[in-house]
Amino acid sequence: MLKCLTFGAAIGTMLLPLVATADTNVTAVGSSALLPLVKESAQAYQEKHPEVRIAVSGGGSYVGISQAMSRSVDIGDSDVIAPGNSGLKDHKVCVVGFGVIANPGTGVTGLSRKQIRDIFAGRVKNWKDVGGRDGAVIVINRPRSSGTRAVFNATVMGTSKIAEGGQVEDSSGQVVTTIASLPGSISYVAFAYTKGKAVNVLKVDGTAPTEQNIESGRYPIWSYEHMFTHAGSPPAAEDFIRYVTQNKGTIQKLGYIVISEMKIRENNR
Repeated sequence: MLKCLTFGAAIGTMLLPLVATADTNVTAVGSSALLPLVKESAQAYQEKHPEVRIAVSGGGSYVGISQAMSRSVDIGDSDVIAPGNSGLKDHKVCVVGFGVIANPGTGVTGLSRKQIRDIFAGRVKNWKDVGGRDGAVIVINRPRSSGTRAVFNATVMGTSKIAEGGQVEDSSGQVVTTIASLPGSISYVAFAYTKGKAVNVLKVDGTAPTEQNIESGRYPIWSYEHMFTHAGSPPAAEDFIRYVTQNKGTIQKLGYIVISEMKIRENNR
């Protein structure tokens, strides 16, 4: 409810103005892949609802799920489902595509899934072995708490394990910055972070990483984006989530996909 200061005094014939104050705080934590959409939506929502304040931060999908489970936050943002967490309510808000990104100096614009697996498993050490220039492959990994990493594992790596060690970046924005500046580097990140950036977003098995190819089921690296609430989340949290889901213009502008545009449906993403 909007709170207002009472008319307690007057200066001459002028009364003091009404002043709105926040009486509801909502916290949303988790997926860095979803962070751009949640941040921009939170700003717009608060302009429409000045009685609500929304604090948004990243940390990774599994951090979002665990903090929602413990009721430390009102909303847990995640790229992955939360099986067995019956205490959480799952709100699918959009679809996100993930691109395998490489420094332009590698000379590579596309790879097969097998080649990508071999690179991230540590079996390919030089770009010339996958059609690129002669130079060392430098893998930039994501932490185990990352939902982006979980989606990459499920859709690309299969039974192959990502080789541990080397540089790890938690922030999707920092991943893109690193790939753009570090010769020989490769990683994976949500489409929303790649627009206008100096990185090569690679074709996978000859298929371009586009929203249209995800919608048709041709491009494999994608997931639903989830916003989890719990029984103690305030009504404003679910109202905000409805706002995120229904604001199709912002979803599309930021490089996400409206769920109703998908020609395929999968329950395990």
